[in-house]
Amino acid sequence: MSVQSPEVRTGTTNPLQPLDPAEIRRTAEILREQRQLDEKVRFVTVSLHEPDKREVLDHDRNDGPVPDRAAFVVLYDRRHQQTVEAVVSLTSGDVTSWRVVEDVQPSVMLEEFFSAEEITRADPRWQEAMRKRGVTDFSLAMIDPWAAGYDIEDPAGRRLLRPLTFVRSRADDNGYARPVEGLIVLLDMDRMEVIDVRDHGVVPLPPTSGNYVPELMFDDDNRPAFTQLRDDVKPLEVTQPEGPSFTVDGHAVSWQNWRLRIGYTPREGLVLHQVGYEDRGRLRPVLYRASLSEMYIPYGDPAPTHRIKNVFDEGEYGVGMLLNPLTLGCDCLGEIFYFDATANDQEGRPVTIPNAICMHEEDYGISWKHTDFRTEKVEVRRSRRLVVSCIATVGNYEYGFFWYLYTDGSIQYEVKLTGVLSTGALADGEEPRHGVVVAPGLYGPHHQHFFNVRLDMQVDGERNSVYEVDAAALPLGPDNPYGNAWVSQKTLLVRESEARRLIDPLIARVWYVVNPNEITELGQPTGYKLMPGDNVLPLQQEGSQAFARAQFAYKHLWVTRFDPQERYAAGDYPNQHGSPGGLLQYQEADRPLENEDVVVWYSFGAHHVVRPEDWPVMPASYIGFTLKPVGFFDGNPALDMPRSTAACHDGDGHAHNGNGRAVPNQEVTG
Repeated sequence: MSVQSPEVRTGTTNPLQPLDPAEIRRTAEILREQRQLDEKVRFVTVSLHEPDKREVLDHDRNDGPVPDRAAFVVLYDRRHQQTVEAVVSLTSGDVTSWRVVEDVQPSVMLEEFFSAEEITRADPRWQEAMRKRGVTDFSLAMIDPWAAGYDIEDPAGRRLLRPLTFVRSRADDNGYARPVEGLIVLLDMDRMEVIDVRDHGVVPLPPTSGNYVPELMFDDDNRPAFTQLRDDVKPLEVTQPEGPSFTVDGHAVSWQNWRLRIGYTPREGLVLHQVGYEDRGRLRPVLYRASLSEMYIPYGDPAPTHRIKNVFDEGEYGVGMLLNPLTLGCDCLGEIFYFDATANDQEGRPVTIPNAICMHEEDYGISWKHTDFRTEKVEVRRSRRLVVSCIATVGNYEYGFFWYLYTDGSIQYEVKLTGVLSTGALADGEEPRHGVVVAPGLYGPHHQHFFNVRLDMQVDGERNSVYEVDAAALPLGPDNPYGNAWVSQKTLLVRESEARRLIDPLIARVWYVVNPNEITELGQPTGYKLMPGDNVLPLQQEGSQAFARAQFAYKHLWVTRFDPQERYAAGDYPNQHGSPGGLLQYQEADRPLENEDVVVWYSFGAHHVVRPEDWPVMPASYIGFTLKPVGFFDGNPALDMPRSTAACHDGDGHAHNGNGRAVPNQEVTG
């Protein structure tokens, strides 16, 4: 059940709290009054204009003045084909900044997403191509408005989309089972017209359905191998009779020794602010701000329908605009607290996504254990984690974004990838070279998913240094007479030009973020280490869209000096942009990094060679990284976890389940 009062308290607005519906509405009113906006000016995004970091910290630490409450607005003027950035002070009621940004395209707006389908369906050239494939009921066409990417053949200065077509057999059918191969459409979203239709030849629509909803799976010509849903899945319930261990005050969260603020933007979605750990009565900061800064998904198939698939799901669409309203017991399990998220429509009106962010606790197995075999005394503590998550639907794919805080001081970020493949069709008897067959006449193209997370580090304060740490075997000699010695080798990243790094699991490479000004009683600087998980690099070569536009993905770790204007790994406006913005540009100044206010950017990629098991809907796969304390604490911070209330052993030869009930040995399977 959802958490209720008194655990939840409503506090005064914090400077980092997301805009509420009234503030978004007021922002649009001020802009219309003071800038005389007409109906051709569209509101792309309205979000909090975050105050200067120094103002926020002074306000928190010294009870300083309340920073100005303001909104940052991206507008698109269709009449003049201009992108405008505006700052609106909600404190004074004034437009304090108005800047036209030349030669950029803001992200695709939701109204464009839906109108693209209508424009495409109405085009005679597209209709003729569909008739060639035997499709005459155009209402069954499912049209995905892919971002145009960057193609030198595209008309310059026009706002473009490049939709792909799929065909349903009925209204709620899985359309991705029948892709219209080789049919490419180019739209002008300012003029609301089709610029071009290219038909690269008819490939028959795949013959079978790909339904995954029970009511449809057992009621079509492509019945699954099983005849009914499983009936041996017993209920699994998560209960906390005394309620959860966290408290919520507005968007501020306290859990165990952790303190943090939950944020949201229409572009990034879930944001964590001011993550700190209370250690012996002192709140010690770890992160000032943590967010997903970009996503990039390049496809590895040169076929006409698939080579165009090069999307920045954050910069070209806005992940925060696409969050799901989450459902208790389905998306999140246990004692749940939900945060609503408020975005905007293109008229500047607030749009609330209920239950957009989910927070709950999970048992996470053993935290630590030791059995003294001499005395037979056992001590064991269970681990627990706080989960803060959201899920976005971006066309065919679902992405779950999960932050985990652990009782041992660790922080983990995980992306869960699921949803439906963006498929291709095959001629009869053809084998795909750049993909895998998942059904008759249907294949999933090779592709990759790249993510970049921006970590504005604040380990025990604003001045940190970053070290690359490798395991290095010593050569045989006086220091290593037996050939078994190795050391942990630390290399300081002194300047930004040195801070473009790759993972290397063969030498256990990690990166330490330390505060050289805070020394532990053991004589070490306090720190956290970034531990990579699974990873990969783009396989697209120089001359490809990926190489030209997504340089952030070609290195795993980047470090920059803090600049509040540097927020996104691929730059502010990757839509239709042909050059690498973002991190490459940020590092051009080659600023010093030692003992400075640093930002760590970590890129990680999921390599997807499709499996038949990924069809018709993908089992979730997982990818991410972990931040672990290294010298941040003087010892194990989970040492003070209490013993479990249920006994672990009672000497009767019986194991116990999680609720303390003795279970006969034959029932215990693991």
